[in-house]
Amino acid sequence: MKKETVSKEARKEIVRALRERYGKASKSEKGSILGEFASVSGYHRKHAIRLLNLRMGAEPQAMIRGRRVYDEAVKAALIVIWEAADRICGKRLRAVIPNLVGAMEKHGHLQLDAEIRKKVLLVSAATIDRMLTPVRKGAGVRRRRRSAKKISKEIPIKTFADWNDPSPGFLEIDFVVHGGGSMEGEYLHSLVATDVCSGWVEAVPLLAREQTLVIEGLKRIREQMPVVMRGINSDNDGAFINDTLTAYCKQEGITLTRARVHQKNDQAWIEQKNGAVIRKMVGHERFSGLVAGQALAQLLQIVRLYVNYFQPSFKLRERIREGSRIKKLYHPPATPCDRLLAHPGIDENVKEDLRKQHDQLDPVKLLHRIRQGQSALAALSAGEPGNMAQRDRLDQFLAGLPQLWRMGEVRPTHRKEGAKARYWRTREDPFQNVWTEILLWLQSTPDSTAKSLFRRLQEKYPQRFGANQLRTLQRRISEWRQAMARRLVFAGVEERKDVEAVALKHRRSKSHCSRPVETTHMVACTSVTARPPMPLATCLRRAMAHSRQEARGTTPPSETTANVLSKNSGNHERPW
Repeated sequence: MKKETVSKEARKEIVRALRERYGKASKSEKGSILGEFASVSGYHRKHAIRLLNLRMGAEPQAMIRGRRVYDEAVKAALIVIWEAADRICGKRLRAVIPNLVGAMEKHGHLQLDAEIRKKVLLVSAATIDRMLTPVRKGAGVRRRRRSAKKISKEIPIKTFADWNDPSPGFLEIDFVVHGGGSMEGEYLHSLVATDVCSGWVEAVPLLAREQTLVIEGLKRIREQMPVVMRGINSDNDGAFINDTLTAYCKQEGITLTRARVHQKNDQAWIEQKNGAVIRKMVGHERFSGLVAGQALAQLLQIVRLYVNYFQPSFKLRERIREGSRIKKLYHPPATPCDRLLAHPGIDENVKEDLRKQHDQLDPVKLLHRIRQGQSALAALSAGEPGNMAQRDRLDQFLAGLPQLWRMGEVRPTHRKEGAKARYWRTREDPFQNVWTEILLWLQSTPDSTAKSLFRRLQEKYPQRFGANQLRTLQRRISEWRQAMARRLVFAGVEERKDVEAVALKHRRSKSHCSRPVETTHMVACTSVTARPPMPLATCLRRAMAHSRQEARGTTPPSETTANVLSKNSGNHERPW
C-alpha cells in the first residue's frame, strides 16, 4: 500500500521541478534524485522513473474506454427478466434466460425487438452482475460475502487411532457442565484435563464458559501437573477453538489438536474421566455462584490427590479383532502416580517429589474430607447453606466404616429422597357403590372366586363393568382375604388383651357385669358407652381400608386391622 506523504497536486509540482534536472543528471545523480523523490512522494521507484522520464509537458494518457455493446434497453430487459426469475444471481439467470424469455413471449408478458432479444440471449453472467449491481443495491439485495477462514481449519485433527502411546505431557481437555440437566441461566463448569499416557487427572472450576477463563484454568493445571504440558487435544467447543487459545499454545510451545465433529470416541480418555471421576465425586446437581465455585474448587483439590495417588485404573494395551468381535487386553491396574514412577522418560527429581507427596498423604483422611466437601455441595444445591458439611471427626468417620455399607448411598451429592407412599387414586373406584354387595356375597359364599363374582356383577349391572376391570376386582378381593386371614391369626391375642383391659376397668369402677365376657364382640358391646352393632359390610369395608393403610405404613400402630375389626364387628358372626 502506498504511503501518501504529500497531496496529489504537490507531487505533480515536484515531478515538474525534478524532471529537467533528472534528464541532465549522471547515473549516480539520478539514483540519489530518484531516492529522494520516492521517499517524499511515496511512489514506487519504478513508477517514479516513468514519471521523471516523460517529456516536458507530456502527461500520462487516460484509459480509453471500449465501445459500449449493451445499452439501456438491454439493461431494462434484464431487469424485467431478473425480477421474473425472483432476483436470482447472474450465473443462474444466464442459464434460465432462453427458456424464461421464450415463456414470457409466448404468454404475452414480454415483447422484445429482434436486436435487443439477440443481445439479451448473448449476454454473459459477469455482464449481468455488472449491469444489475446498482439495481440490487437499490432493491436492498446484498450479495453473500465470503466468510472468513475458520480457525478450526488451521488446527489439525487427531483421532483415537493417532495417539500411538504418547509420552507423558499430552493431554485431552473437556468441559463438565454442572447445570442439573438444564442449560438455562448461569452455572459452573469444570475444566478437566487428563494425561493420555498415565491417566493423571486435573480439574478446575470455572464460573463461565469463556476463552480467557480457559487460559487461566490451563495455567492452573500446568502448575499442578507433575509433568510438562506438551500438547492439548480438545473437542470443537468454541471456548477451545479460537484465536486466544491458539495464540497461547503458540507462545508456550504447546501442540494444539482437535477431535472430529460428533466423534466422542476421539476423546475416549477424557470422556471416561468425566464420568468416573468428576460425575462420581460431584454428581449431576446444579451449582452456581461464587460460594458454590469455592466449595467445588476445594473438593476438586482433594479429589485430584485421592484419585491420582490412591485410585488405580485400567489402561488399554491392545485390541484384537476376531471376526466381527473385538477383544481388548489391558495392562494391570495402576494409579497414575505408579505409571509416572515406572515411566523411563520422567526425570528422577520429579519421581522423588511424587514419592514424597505419596508418603505424606493419608487416604482415609482424604476420603473423609471428600465426604465433607460433597456434603457442603449437597447443602448448597438443596438451598440449605446452614447445614454445610458433616461435622463428624476423623475418628468417628473411621469407626463407622465397617457399618457404612448398611446406609446405602454414602455420597451426599448422590443421595435421593425416598419415594413417598402412594395413598391416592388416579381414577374413580369402579366398585365403590357395589362393594357392600360383594362383601355380602362373600359372607354367604366365602369360597367364591373373583371371576364368578365379576360375572354376577355384569349380569346384575349390564354394560357397567368391562372385562378390563376384572384384574382390579381380583386384587381387591385378594387384599380382603389377606385381611381376614390376619384377623384369624391375631384374633386370640387381641381378644385376651381386650378382656384384661375391660376387666381391670370394671374392677376400678367397682361395677359387676352379670354376663360373662367370652369374645371380643361381647367386650365391644359391654363397654360403658354401648352402641348398636355396626353392619357387617361396613365393618369389612373399614377393615379393608385399614389393611391398605398398614401396607403403606400410614396407619398408627394402635389402629391395626385386628383392632378395627374387633371394634366394629358388633354381634355379627364371622363370615368364615
